[in-house]
Amino acid sequence: MIASAEWKGGTLYDGTSQSGHTVRFDAGSEHVGGPSPMEMVLAALCGCTSVDVVSILQKKREPLEGLLVTATAEQASEAPRVFTKIHLTYRIRGKVAQKAADDAVALSKNKYCSVSKMLEKSASVDYSIAWE
Repeated sequence: MIASAEWKGGTLYDGTSQSGHTVRFDAGSEHVGGPSPMEMVLAALCGCTSVDVVSILQKKREPLEGLLVTATAEQASEAPRVFTKIHLTYRIRGKVAQKAADDAVALSKNKYCSVSKMLEKSASVDYSIAWE
């Protein structure tokens, strides 16, 4: 996998993925021009685990109608400001069985989500599940 980041001036950077997609990062305190790199790491965690959970629930033929994963995180006060604690909330729409949801989220956290496994090296990651 290959990625790059190009400084565009001020606090702005364009990150480009191997697949050719570009994301604008803003390292300034206001993040007016785009998310900070750390915000993108947190969003990547939400995306990674979402892909897992949807795939698992679909394979189990659960009646999933929607999924929203949100993350709240705490960072170290000193540089490097790594995440030290992350809480994920899975908001599920549909008549998904509790056990199926629990199993899917646990499999994502403990086995499949590579972003989560990397972040667990510096942060405790926990979660809750809610239905809408």
